[in-house]
Amino acid sequence: MLTQIKTTLSRSQSTILQDAAGALSLLVMLMVALHLPGVF
Repeated sequence: MLTQIKTTLSRSQSTILQDAAGALSLLVMLMVALHLPGVF
């Protein structure tokens, strides 16, 4: 099982990085949207 996980991670490393960047950008947008009402 550990071998399968390592193989999967090595094959899809660029995709995982793109997914992580997308998730981070969604979190940033959420935090900005939640703080907007306090600004105005």
